[in-house]
Amino acid sequence: MLDTLTPTVRGLILDMDGVLWRDDSPIGDLQAIFDRIRERELKVALATNNATKTVDEYLEKLHSFGVLLESWQIVTSSDALAQILVDKFFPSHPDHDIDKKDRRAIFVLGENGVISALREKGFTPIIDPEEETRPLAVVSSFDRKLTYAKLRRATLHVRAGVPLFATNADRSFPTPDGLIPGAGAILAALEAATDVRATVVGKPSPVMMELAARRMELGNAEILVVGDRLETDIAGGQAMQARTGLVLSGVTKKDQAIEWRPKPDLIAEDLSSLIK
Repeated sequence: MLDTLTPTVRGLILDMDGVLWRDDSPIGDLQAIFDRIRERELKVALATNNATKTVDEYLEKLHSFGVLLESWQIVTSSDALAQILVDKFFPSHPDHDIDKKDRRAIFVLGENGVISALREKGFTPIIDPEEETRPLAVVSSFDRKLTYAKLRRATLHVRAGVPLFATNADRSFPTPDGLIPGAGAILAALEAATDVRATVVGKPSPVMMELAARRMELGNAEILVVGDRLETDIAGGQAMQARTGLVLSGVTKKDQAIEWRPKPDLIAEDLSSLIK
């Protein structure tokens, strides 16, 4: 399929959930797929809206499927969001007042991926809804331990004027049992409760994928962005003027893909079919 594209594709930016796996179940023989990518001498990076895991955790998950990558090849919405918060609040002195909790506090609806990314940038993530410290920002992400108390505290902060950010707005999350509520479902509740629209960092914003392109040292026109969601992966790839490949192994159905405008450059059943 790749051979039908002109000019020649030199690099791939792959989504993960719905492309490489569903929850903890791989989609196809991932070791064979990545071997084929190497045989074709394609550079590869992974860019995901999923903010639940750290880069190291993703590397471990890939290794469990027989795939060995390096940390620079993984770009997450957590990392991108943490950097954006540094740029917003501490553009000149990112380590300034790092020891003052009230100057670095971020209230988080989220899991280890976003919490770790914020800590690495010197922020103090707050996940306890009983903590009343006024944060610099509220961050909304996928949170499987979400409680009403967390939503309540986040709502009170935002209504008091604290800015609202989100790692992504994916409404659902693919699992072997079917689609479950995603980060976007949590964000929708928070936006409804606050009457505030969040600044969303993840796809379709091209921020993460442009970072991946720089790491691969490729121009956007040399890259094929591969994903399973039209409104995030494909829209984000088109926004950065890369070629796009939609796989039907995740969220999107074929009839939806055919109706999407502008159309993806490639449509395939799965990643294995796309790279043949």
